[in-house]
Amino acid sequence: MRMYDLIEKKRDGGRLTKDEIDFIINGYVDGIIPDYQISAWLMAVFFVGMDDEEILNLTQAMAHSGDMVDLSPIEGIKVDKHSTGGVGDKTTLIVAPIVAANGVKVAKMSGRGLGHTGGTVDKLESIPGYRTDLSEKEFFDVVRSTGLSVIGQSGNLTPADKKLYALRDVTATVNSIPLIASSIMSKKIAAGSDAILLDVKVGSGAFMRSVDDAVKLAQVMCRLGEMAGRNTRALITDMDKPLGWAIGNSLEVTEAVNTLSGKGPKDLTHECIMLASQMMVLAGLGSEQECEEKAKRVIEDGSALNKLMLMVKAQGGDESVIADPSNFGSAKIVREVRAPGDGYIASMDSEGIGVASQILGAGRETLEDTIDYLAGIILNKKTGDKVSKGDIIARLYTNDESKIEASLKRFLSSIVIGDNEPESKPLIFARVSADEVIMY
Repeated sequence: MRMYDLIEKKRDGGRLTKDEIDFIINGYVDGIIPDYQISAWLMAVFFVGMDDEEILNLTQAMAHSGDMVDLSPIEGIKVDKHSTGGVGDKTTLIVAPIVAANGVKVAKMSGRGLGHTGGTVDKLESIPGYRTDLSEKEFFDVVRSTGLSVIGQSGNLTPADKKLYALRDVTATVNSIPLIASSIMSKKIAAGSDAILLDVKVGSGAFMRSVDDAVKLAQVMCRLGEMAGRNTRALITDMDKPLGWAIGNSLEVTEAVNTLSGKGPKDLTHECIMLASQMMVLAGLGSEQECEEKAKRVIEDGSALNKLMLMVKAQGGDESVIADPSNFGSAKIVREVRAPGDGYIASMDSEGIGVASQILGAGRETLEDTIDYLAGIILNKKTGDKVSKGDIIARLYTNDESKIEASLKRFLSSIVIGDNEPESKPLIFARVSADEVIMY
C-alpha cells in the first residue's frame, strides 16, 4: 500500500476502505508518512469529502491511536458533553453539577482554550489548588465519591488528532465537516462515556457560521456516535453574542456559581437547563419536560452547587471561592467601556470580543502562553439592549495596563450601534439526533 496511491484515489473521488484509512492514520502517528503527503490527503478530503462509513473509520482509527478510557468500573450510565467552543461558554461548570445532583455520573475530560475561545480546564485552574491532572485511579475515585469529575485530557488520548489538527491549522483544511466531526468524536469515543450530548455553537463567535451548516455537522457527529455504540444527541445553540455576562476564567467561575445559586443570567441559566435535561434524557431519567424540572429543582434546593463544591474539594481546590467567589479577588486595573453613541446594540462580533478578552490576558495565542486568571470582560449590555452615549456597556479587567488600549479598541470595533432594535434570535435553534432534526 502506498500513500501516493491513496492521495490519488481520494483526489479523484474514490472511497477509502477501513484498511486504507488505518494505514494513513497509523503511518502518520508512527512517523512513516510525512507531513507533505498527509497535507495533500487532507486537501483532497477537504474538496471531495467522505461518506459516513469513511468518517466512522477515520474516527475509530484516530480514537484508537492512543489510550482508550474504560469507564466500566464506575457504576451507572456515564454521560459526557462537548461544546464546539464559544465566548463566555462556562456551561460545563454548571451542567455537570446539575446532572450529577440528579444521580447521573459525569466523568469528563476537557481541553484548554486557544485563541478567542476559552477552555474549561483553564477556568477550573483559576480555582487555587484545583488539579486537572489526576491519575486514572484518582479520576475514578472522585467520580465515585462525588458523582462528577472534570480533568484535562490525557497526554496520550487521540495523538492522531493532535497531529492532524496542528497540520490542518496551517494548511487551510480546518473547516471540513468530515475532519471536524472525526476530530471531535474521536476524543469523545476515546473518553469512554456511554452517552454524549453535543453543544454545537453557531454564529460570529463559533466555528459554524450558519444554522444549516451546524445542523449538518451535528447530524454527522450523532451518526458517528450511534455507529460507535454511544447514545448521542446535539443542540444547536447561538453564539452570535457571548453567553452570559462574564468572559474570562475566574470571572466565569463566579458566574457559574451565581447560576447554580439561582442568580445567573437568564440566557446562561436557560441554556444550561436545556443541556442538562438532554443529558438526563440520554441517561434514561425521563421525558424532556420531566428532566427540565429535575434540573431546575437541584438549582433551587442547592444540591447542584454542593456538587460543584464537592468536586472542587476532592480535586484539591479551595472550595472557599465556590462558597464566596469574592475570595478570588480582582484584577488591579478595571477600565469602563462607554457607549460611543445613542441607539440599540445591533450586533456583537463574539469572536472579536473573545480576542479583546484574550488581549487582556484571559486567553492564549499559543499553548505555552501564561494566563492571567483574573483578566477578562464583564458585559453590561448585549445585542438588543438600548444604550445612550456614555452608558457603561462593559468593564475590562487586567493586571497589565499596557494591554488596555488594544483590548478597548478591539472591543469597540466588535460592537455595532444602530437606530433600530434588532430582531431577536432564539437561544437554541434545534435538537438533532442521528435520524431527526427538530427546529425550535
